Amino acid sequence: MERGSFTITPDGPFSLAEAATFGFGQRAGGDWDGVMRLAFCLDGYAEQVAAEIRQDGTGTVHGAVQAPAGVDLGQVRRQVARVLSLDHDGREFSRVGERDPVIGRLQAAAPGLRPPLFYSPYEAAVWSVISARRPARQMMQVRERLSRAHGQVFELAGGELAALPTPGQLLAVGEFPGIPADRMPRLHAVARAALEGLLDADRLLDLGPERAMTELQALSGIGPFYSSLIVIRGTGFTDVLPVREPRVLDLAAQLYQLEAPPSDAAFRTLAQPWKPFRTWAAVLIRAATARVLGGAGASAGIR
Repeated sequence: MERGSFTITPDGPFSLAEAATFGFGQRAGGDWDGVMRLAFCLDGYAEQVAAEIRQDGTGTVHGAVQAPAGVDLGQVRRQVARVLSLDHDGREFSRVGERDPVIGRLQAAAPGLRPPLFYSPYEAAVWSVISARRPARQMMQVRERLSRAHGQVFELAGGELAALPTPGQLLAVGEFPGIPADRMPRLHAVARAALEGLLDADRLLDLGPERAMTELQALSGIGPFYSSLIVIRGTGFTDVLPVREPRVLDLAAQLYQLEAPPSDAAFRTLAQPWKPFRTWAAVLIRAATARVLGGAGASAGIR
């Protein structure tokens, strides 16, 4: 492994602490010691890399990278930027808060929060298959064991973190404790799709959210819910409105003092001022409503 470094200067507000403590999917969130540790399959899915991410007092983000010899550090930087939603201008999202005082209040309660993403559509798809209808925390442990056994383990800032097996490595796994036998063929289908380029983040972005979601449902075990998760939280689309997500609708009703969760049409109208960051606004609603409303927001859940 070779070591390198990069920096990213965020456009607009960004808090690495908010990103690191944001729990979703395979990430538990939780404690913050000043370092965000990342270990993942690099785009192209042929090798694993890792990075220690820190933010200095000026807001600049610094990455200390471990990668195989010959890996383009610029590619690692681009993928980290996508994962942290640093590939977009946050000043535009700040203007959403100026147009909509409710969003502005949430932004003040969670300053610099941007949606953290899965490392890639491939990793989001693997998580979708292994976690479907299973307890998330239990499946986090299964994913960790799978990654340690068949992926790669990195030493990062005094701790270990394992990167998921590459698609090639995953295809060599015939069975694994904690993963039902009927899910291994689905995982192999995901691996083959990744090797064929079907789970390339840039390709899915070029397709657009609706077409990308439809196409991904051709994968065994990936229905509308998980295709949405892969596309939105694996690629970085900023303007997809979750009109059928009950939690967001319940929280929006509380924030906007509605008598009931809004209909699809009403929610689209309410969210007009959020464009072109309706995805970011919805994530912010889930993450920060409890900070603004206290017990009322917490009762509906935030993550």
